[in-house]
Amino acid sequence: MFGVHNPETPFKLLTEANLLVQLSVPELVEKVLSRGEGLLTSTGAISVSTGKYTGRSPEDKFIVEEKSSSSKIDWGAINQPISENAFSTLYNKVLDYLKQKNEIFVFNGFAGADKKYMLPIQVINEYAWHNLFAHQLFIRPEQGELDGHSPEFTIISAPGFKADPEVDGTKSETFIIISFEKRIVLIGGTEYAGEMKKSIFSVMNYLLPEAGIMPMHCSANVGIEGDVALFFGLSGTGKTTLSADPNRRLIGDDEHGWSANGVFNVEGGCYAKTISLSREKEPQIFDAICFGAVLENVIVEPNSRAADYDDGSLTENTRAAYPLEAIKNIVSPSVAGHPNTIVFLTADAFGVLPPISRLTKEQAMYHFLSGYTSKLAGTERGITSPQATFSTCFGAPFLPLPANRYAEMLGEKILEHNARVFLVNTGWTGGEYGTGSRMKLGYTRAMIHAALEGELNNIETVQDEIFGLHVPLHVPGVPDEVLQPEKTWADAEAYREKAVELAEKFRANFKKFSGVAPEIAEKGGPINH
Repeated sequence: MFGVHNPETPFKLLTEANLLVQLSVPELVEKVLSRGEGLLTSTGAISVSTGKYTGRSPEDKFIVEEKSSSSKIDWGAINQPISENAFSTLYNKVLDYLKQKNEIFVFNGFAGADKKYMLPIQVINEYAWHNLFAHQLFIRPEQGELDGHSPEFTIISAPGFKADPEVDGTKSETFIIISFEKRIVLIGGTEYAGEMKKSIFSVMNYLLPEAGIMPMHCSANVGIEGDVALFFGLSGTGKTTLSADPNRRLIGDDEHGWSANGVFNVEGGCYAKTISLSREKEPQIFDAICFGAVLENVIVEPNSRAADYDDGSLTENTRAAYPLEAIKNIVSPSVAGHPNTIVFLTADAFGVLPPISRLTKEQAMYHFLSGYTSKLAGTERGITSPQATFSTCFGAPFLPLPANRYAEMLGEKILEHNARVFLVNTGWTGGEYGTGSRMKLGYTRAMIHAALEGELNNIETVQDEIFGLHVPLHVPGVPDEVLQPEKTWADAEAYREKAVELAEKFRANFKKFSGVAPEIAEKGGPINH
């Protein structure tokens, strides 16, 4: 689709190694077990440990500083530059390292379910389970699609290779490097498979806008009437959980593009958090973890091999990777029309944002750029109370281009297709984290249902005095008092103090968006008193 093929295919440079190309799921599972990379669980899933790194390593992610792309990149703490020489040296070292291995695993597939915008990719792995992960997360080729398959981007993942920061120009032994000119993602020093998934998403966030397509860090589903809904949100806000609705068909759970034709999934699988997972609360995800699925850092009982999803002793970021086909009600292929409803999800640990509010276009742009949620006490060393965190466009770590580019595309799409936008707080009510309680999932589902069914389009609202949000006075299946945060707090003054504190954090964060139209800051954010 993008018309630029990988100028130097790493695959051809690895012919001396024992390349195992396009193994099936059963073959890869056999390799994982015979190589001692993981265990078979009672449901047939593979259980693995990612060792030292149980999540992404954003400080070790780089983009190669190249003439063809350098002027387009939003350089900074997220998009860190690395020289072409440093990349070339590491690239050759990794290839030499892989040539010494008895088995190297190769997957050929695609990113982007709309065939008009498909990106042919190749994934080269040191580990069999990483190749199984790639097989389940990316789009698998159909019969005949590998004829003439020429990758436009290649991932090379060598977790066993450790960089020397003083020699290689990295910050640690770990590195995730994207070369837009060479069309290569080079990964080393980390076993966390999510780096592969998110690197391709970063690539698509660079390529798609050039084709007039908006890339989105969101889940998506479609109703019986063909109405499409998008769910934006950072990790832990309920993006995957709320999009896996038995009454709606899933398009995808994490990464999408919005073209002139509608929405399409970037991936062919799901990467769901599993901490505290149960069949009762999330039946679709629970049942998807079967043969061929990959469980990351989930504790497994030694004899029964049953997964203990309540055990977060290795990490709270336990994950399951499985193909979309493991979900019963999916859209296949993962392509649908234009969204009718857009939901921004936030887990507000301050307990002051309304559980649901309807946004104007300016508010939608403001909250999209803000990308607010909370970090909780105890999740990171040094965090002793809830802390506001803002991730631009709900996906700052994956945006190579300036934020305004993505926000402007969203604003244009909302206007063009008259999409309704809601802000939904899946976080705390009745007090902040430690005092209040988490919003009941049943209430959140009822609010989402009402929004998707159009039941909130003409319902009476009241404007929040601090955040300016338009809050429905009634939602079917939800007590009225739950809808007004102040009414759920025992101490109204304490609520107001905490709300004002969060509003100031919003304002302080938004100052970095200097190029944004003035009306977005004036009409989209908290009310100035």
